[in-house]
Amino acid sequence: MPDDTGADPKQRKNIRQGAAVSIVQKQDQRTGKLTEGIVKEILTNSSSHPHGIKVRLADGRVGRVQKIRADDA
Repeated sequence: MPDDTGADPKQRKNIRQGAAVSIVQKQDQRTGKLTEGIVKEILTNSSSHPHGIKVRLADGRVGRVQKIRADDA
């Protein structure tokens, strides 16, 4: 599913350190609650993942990218 920028958040190549993203944390997967932040580290090694690329945000929270925010484009 493309997001605000049109980039697919399930493709690792579309996510960069310092990018503004919305993630879903493990405990929020059932509700789909999104958490916004800045990518500090990309944790998924494969080129794509069906549930989103796992990242660590600058504040230490970890989750899978659901959206790459347009304000970063």
